[in-house]
Amino acid sequence: MVNKDFFAALDELEKEKRIKKDTFIEALETALVIAYKKHTGTAKAIQVKLVPERSTIKILAYQTVVEQVEDKDTQISLEDARYISRKAKVGDVISEEISSKEFGRIAAQTAKQVIMQKLREVEGAMAYSELSQKEDELITGVIRRIEANGTAYVEINKLEAVMLPQDQMPNDKFVVGDKVKVYVKKIKEGQRGPQIMVSRTIAGFVKRLFELEVPEIAGGLVVIKAIVREAGYRTKMAVYTEESNIDAVGACVGNRGMRVNAIVSELGGEKIDIIPWCPDILEFIARSLSPAKVVMVQVNDAEKTAKVVVTDDMLSLAIGRDGQNARLAARLTGWKIDVKPYSSLTVANESIEEPEPEEETPLSDDVFDEDLGELE
Repeated sequence: MVNKDFFAALDELEKEKRIKKDTFIEALETALVIAYKKHTGTAKAIQVKLVPERSTIKILAYQTVVEQVEDKDTQISLEDARYISRKAKVGDVISEEISSKEFGRIAAQTAKQVIMQKLREVEGAMAYSELSQKEDELITGVIRRIEANGTAYVEINKLEAVMLPQDQMPNDKFVVGDKVKVYVKKIKEGQRGPQIMVSRTIAGFVKRLFELEVPEIAGGLVVIKAIVREAGYRTKMAVYTEESNIDAVGACVGNRGMRVNAIVSELGGEKIDIIPWCPDILEFIARSLSPAKVVMVQVNDAEKTAKVVVTDDMLSLAIGRDGQNARLAARLTGWKIDVKPYSSLTVANESIEEPEPEEETPLSDDVFDEDLGELE
């Protein structure tokens, strides 16, 4: 019923796709049972066996030996059973090979359908297994289709990943066929196969770009302590090194800004503030408002708030458009920051109001939990 070329094709698939021939044979035998029952209308217990050595298919029907037959499809009398096997006794299960010349054409059609389906399933499972190790990583895919609502579908390792509109940067303009770097945000098994969510707006996207571009970060000599982002507009990143001969910020910027400029280009011109991390919270808060220069920082440890004073000409720079710079600084440090101009602190006698005595507090690792949690 099945020619030699069919089994040779299975051998070839095993070599090329690294899929065991037995995987296809098992799936095909199960499918052929269903196809045979549908074709003949029988309710018998059927087993279909592929015999590669003989390039044939064996169809076996199974019946239980009983003294009195109540179900002809599943039972056989002892008298009839002994025509098949002289040693048969009540309770035995007798198998009998069925010859069905008509089934050859149906078997061939079923085989083609099952092989193609199983090939897709196994390839998908293998691709998913490989890709599942890439969660929270940067990967390059190809835009395969874009829906009317803006959702883009990205092909990664023969699997389709979803990039929702909110996961695309404001200046992203894709067309089908574009190669695009994406951050693998989430991979999970769904009813219709693996569901892969990717993003270009998450802070981890920028973090991974720096890991690719800056050898000192990839090698662990420079550590990204915290990173926050408003995609398409601005990223703030705090970096640190224990190596006295390495400038953490300079390593990220690169010679004549080559490293950071390559990342800015990938982000479509998004501004990136690279800040040296400092365990002194007063100093770190002051640095976080870069590029503005800070005159004074006062903190309230109990409420985890900070009052930051800048010169009047630096006020708009410290706050940023729509409060963005101050907002990102607060997220970066984990402290609520209130920015004030120097002139607001002067009083009639031209002295500065004395703040309530407050303690300087060292920066704890908890400050960065929220932002680093999604990156690690």
